[in-house]
Amino acid sequence: MTVRKLYAFLNERIPTSLSCAWDNDGLMCCADADAKVKRVLVALDITAKVVKTAIDGGYDLIVSHHPLIFSPLRAIDPDDHVAKKVISLLRAGISAMSFHTRLDAVEGGVNDRLASLLGLEYIAPFGQEGEEIGRVGSLAAPMTLKEFAALVRSATGAEQLLVSDAGRTVSRVALLGGSGSDDVKAAIKAGADTYLTGELKHNYLTDAPELGINLVSAGHFHTEDPVCLRIKELLLEADASLTVDIVSSNTVTVM
Repeated sequence: MTVRKLYAFLNERIPTSLSCAWDNDGLMCCADADAKVKRVLVALDITAKVVKTAIDGGYDLIVSHHPLIFSPLRAIDPDDHVAKKVISLLRAGISAMSFHTRLDAVEGGVNDRLASLLGLEYIAPFGQEGEEIGRVGSLAAPMTLKEFAALVRSATGAEQLLVSDAGRTVSRVALLGGSGSDDVKAAIKAGADTYLTGELKHNYLTDAPELGINLVSAGHFHTEDPVCLRIKELLLEADASLTVDIVSSNTVTVM
């Protein structure tokens, strides 16, 4: 399997038509599109540590959720931390590809994976108009917010949660992995009594009781990292002979 063929396969399974207009993802860097791919490293983010792991481990490709290059590079300058990673990868002959909001939106992607971990049923898309990349569904049985918070910690591995209690029993849950402040009102419109995301602005957490919706923030990394297993599954569907490893890119600790 070559980089070109593998990227074509993933593009078919995670189509660009699902990407938000502001997004930047895809084939981030590649010295040779016809290079053979035998070893792939999967990570949520392409950090300097992930790049070093790929080089030291003899990997041919990194596949991530968050884009290696999000804002345009004005120059390939080794003093720029993103450009430095690109230079290192190209020198090592390692390609990198990222699948961002389209992986959020696609069936089986970030938000379906999170919904599955929480045991949600009757799942449907929700979100702002034109960007319905989140999911909303129902728990098999209602639970208290404290019980739901324990479920979230167990399912995601989050070390801590920020919770704003609107006094509602948890039954219909909206969720959006990553940064979800912009979709609080969409969650309310979708009929959710509880909204789970990775990051929430202070004003939404403060206003939750007045808005009438429980809010739970479990961390950007922890609400999205479970999708790495789905990326691995897709890679092995493309070529079962590939060696695919997942590495944690989390650099944040709770002190």
